[in-house]
Amino acid sequence: MKTFEHKITEQGVRSLWNKIWERIQAGVSDNLLLLVARVGIAAVFFLSGRTKVTGFMTLKPSTYELFRTEYALPLIPYDIAAHLATFAEHTFPVLLVLGLFSRFAAAGLLFMTLVIEIFVYPDAWPTHLIWGGLLLLVVSRGAGRWSLDSVLRLA
Repeated sequence: MKTFEHKITEQGVRSLWNKIWERIQAGVSDNLLLLVARVGIAAVFFLSGRTKVTGFMTLKPSTYELFRTEYALPLIPYDIAAHLATFAEHTFPVLLVLGLFSRFAAAGLLFMTLVIEIFVYPDAWPTHLIWGGLLLLVVSRGAGRWSLDSVLRLA
């Protein structure tokens, strides 16, 4: 019976790690990462938008009150801000999930995130930083191959 002596060397461990890492990288493509970023951030905004309406798109009275008191943006009347924000929270996420006009939709939500950070919830910067990171990824790289932008050759 043969016995095998197996030496574990630093070079062997490093080589094994590199092989494992290469397989992980090959399996997780940029297209998957972009899809996850698009769907993940879209869900955050879409679900927020759904809390502001009843039925399809009728703004709740509490939405107007929220924009009049807690959100209170400068330079824009609260009722107009309520409509614009709610429309954006419904439209841009759908575009992101479809991967249609993705850079535009991501830029719109990024602008909205900046407004929220600066004027509404400045202490929520860790959350807004996460949102911004996902949105910047889509703005900078587009939606990826798994999108209507790619199919229609818009990106």
